[in-house]
Amino acid sequence: MVEIKTDKSLEAMRAAGRVVAQALTAVREAARPGVTLRQLDRVARGVLDEAGAGSPFLNYRPSWAPVPFPGVICASVNDAVVHGVPDDSRLADGDLVSIDCGAVLDGWVGDSAISFTVGRARPEDTRLVDTAYAALEAGIAAARVGNRIGDIAHAVGRVCRAAGYGIADGFGGHGVGRSMHEGPDVPNEGRPGRGMHLKHGMVLAIEPMLLAGGGDHHYTGTDGWTVRTLDGSRAAHTEHTVAITHDGPRVLTAL
Repeated sequence: MVEIKTDKSLEAMRAAGRVVAQALTAVREAARPGVTLRQLDRVARGVLDEAGAGSPFLNYRPSWAPVPFPGVICASVNDAVVHGVPDDSRLADGDLVSIDCGAVLDGWVGDSAISFTVGRARPEDTRLVDTAYAALEAGIAAARVGNRIGDIAHAVGRVCRAAGYGIADGFGGHGVGRSMHEGPDVPNEGRPGRGMHLKHGMVLAIEPMLLAGGGDHHYTGTDGWTVRTLDGSRAAHTEHTVAITHDGPRVLTAL
């Protein structure tokens, strides 16, 4: 089921999205060599607590997960694509980090992800991250009333493939509202002009996941959560929660 949000609901979701943006900004500022992923999780928890927001990630346990998720952020490093567990692993100079964070405020959810390099960036990592953001921007630009889900998927996929990157098979965006995962699914590759029509009041998480090695395959690590590239190449993950409006796409998870 796809819920059409009222304009008042969109304003409430914007408030939740702003908290997510603040948490991600704080985490990025705290990320430096020697800092643990668990410490970054504490930074995000502090921002959520100060805003009076909850976390849709903490203790989340879908049917396939062996244990509830233990953090308020997913911290995925280097070959980790998504769902990285914030543990006591320490960041090192040159690590490529993707942080996914959500917030629940007054019953509404915001969901966003950023990718960045800690310390000195390798040129190939900079290109990967830049492409991930370009793919996200292309997807957002296609999120317009009258377009279809396939137009978003095609826009994202075209940027990724043109740069020679893989796209994490089976993963993509989704609807957002009072739940973190609602309909419809928003693939990262597809055919334009196909799928559900986009209407004013729909809210979607658009989230490219790029694999540097060019393949699309991955596996889940021993913690039961962290998804890693099959070939060991690095990955980048970007995401915004976006409202479809008559005035064009509105990013709800910007600062």
